[in-house]
Amino acid sequence: MAPRTLKNNQLQQQKRIKRPVSGVLLLDKPTGFSSNGALQKVKWLFQAEKAGHTGNLDPLATGLLPICLGEATKFSQTLLDADKAYLATVKLGVTTSSGDSDGEVLETLPVDVSRERLEQVLCGLQGTISQVPPMYSALKHQGKALYEYARQGIDIEREARQVQIFTVTLLDFRGDVVDIAVDCSKGTYIRVLAEEIGRQLHCGAHLIGLRRTRTAGFHLHDAVTIDALEAMTLQQRDRLLLTPDCLLQALPALQIDDTAAHYWCNGNPVWRAQLPPAGEFRVYDGADRFIGLGFIQPDGKLAPRRVVKPALSAGSE
Repeated sequence: MAPRTLKNNQLQQQKRIKRPVSGVLLLDKPTGFSSNGALQKVKWLFQAEKAGHTGNLDPLATGLLPICLGEATKFSQTLLDADKAYLATVKLGVTTSSGDSDGEVLETLPVDVSRERLEQVLCGLQGTISQVPPMYSALKHQGKALYEYARQGIDIEREARQVQIFTVTLLDFRGDVVDIAVDCSKGTYIRVLAEEIGRQLHCGAHLIGLRRTRTAGFHLHDAVTIDALEAMTLQQRDRLLLTPDCLLQALPALQIDDTAAHYWCNGNPVWRAQLPPAGEFRVYDGADRFIGLGFIQPDGKLAPRRVVKPALSAGSE
């Protein structure tokens, strides 16, 4: 019986009790991790029942990757739709199959570019531009990511998309290496932007470094690394979590009493004096606990769109 008892004990030690923890972690993703790989690592460290990230970063890229745990995953779309900011390093004179340093070199060309010409090109890329998503991307075609087709040598026709480049700032220019800061809309591929810079300079280019510094109102200087998380206790990690309503700070707040909150959390529209005539709102109960996202119906009642369980929010015991 001893060997079987030992094996059962080992299996019990391997099992991790998953917790209904909720909140948002601002992660500084390291290079070499896929976004999903970073997500799974964070989920494991928090022993979380549920987790999701808020927009892919390539394995080459580093920087801000907000991770939603538990109830916060209900609002992750708000960050998927948010504007972003990046620091990027572009290598002139070389094109690759993927548009970044992970791809095979396709062509090498001489670089004869002045700073003035480079700044003209960067200035011309500001505003609304059209981008064709790269084959080496996570976009889906018939249920498969485009990069899966690319690895098989299959090229899928992609439609161009309109994206906004709010600013492109030249930070440094070292012969054939360019450092830029980019503020842009959702859906912008910085690899494609790097290739376009090379095309307009007639020397080709690809991305060799990328770091996301901002998404919506969240900033990289508030993020934590995986190494730092691993050195913490579970309680210390929990204290890093932002409450789920941080994802909805652009919306106004409404408070309802506990009786109304009970019915509201069970899917029922409620009436409250002096409700606004229309709109979406962060909703709080009588104890000022966030209970979800609501909207005003045509009949003037506050209806639930997304309900959260306040007892599971970050920081709760």
